[in-house]
Amino acid sequence: MIKQFTAGKLTVQVYSNRQQMGAAAAAATADCIRGLLMRKPVLNMIFAAAPSQEEFLQALVAEENIDWPRVNAFHMDEYIGLPGHAPQLFGNFLRRRIFDLLPFANVFYLHGNAGNPHMECERYSRLLHQHPVDIVCMGIGENGHLAFNDPPVANFKDTELVKPVTLDPACRQQQVNDGCFENMAAVPARALTLTIPALLQAHHIFCMVPGAKKADAVFNTIHQDIIEQYPSTVLRTHPQAVLYLDAGSSGLLQ
Repeated sequence: MIKQFTAGKLTVQVYSNRQQMGAAAAAATADCIRGLLMRKPVLNMIFAAAPSQEEFLQALVAEENIDWPRVNAFHMDEYIGLPGHAPQLFGNFLRRRIFDLLPFANVFYLHGNAGNPHMECERYSRLLHQHPVDIVCMGIGENGHLAFNDPPVANFKDTELVKPVTLDPACRQQQVNDGCFENMAAVPARALTLTIPALLQAHHIFCMVPGAKKADAVFNTIHQDIIEQYPSTVLRTHPQAVLYLDAGSSGLLQ
């Protein structure tokens, strides 16, 4: 670790590169899982699907002595309108990288191609009520979004747990920048997302944000007012959140 500091209640750790960052975040998450399972029969986790999570997910899968059959898994967002086999679907991304590699008790998929998006949001909300979240593993978007809570739709006091949203242009462009789609026209305009209150209700948040393209978002997370224009600033209000950075994403911080 290069350095550690706090911003509000948020702990920030900076590592030399994304491999070290991912390994450290995975080790801390694994320790948290083991500790919770000593006190609880089952725990519930939410995972983000993005290239920024690759190193973390690979390291977490390699962790040993975790009783995964006592862990339920959710994911935090999904595109609307892509075919079920599309590799860009976040459920498919996580299936390949963690869900099919570990013996979870249950994996609860959010279906973006469900016939009625509002009914799908209600179904997933019921699951979240039935399985209160212990751990969220997330990232931050280039526009500061958490899940698909872009600045135009982010609501720190949202009364819903899951909702349909329209993606803003910066969010859709990031999907192209990440190499997930060939051009912006191919990126779905709509998605389902867990809301910010749904994510923040977790007892523990591990947030992995590597890469120079995220430097502006990280700077805003630390320094801007805690307002919906900068959704990730709300992490500074959570008592058990840790933000993991590498040299690139921390490049604008003093």
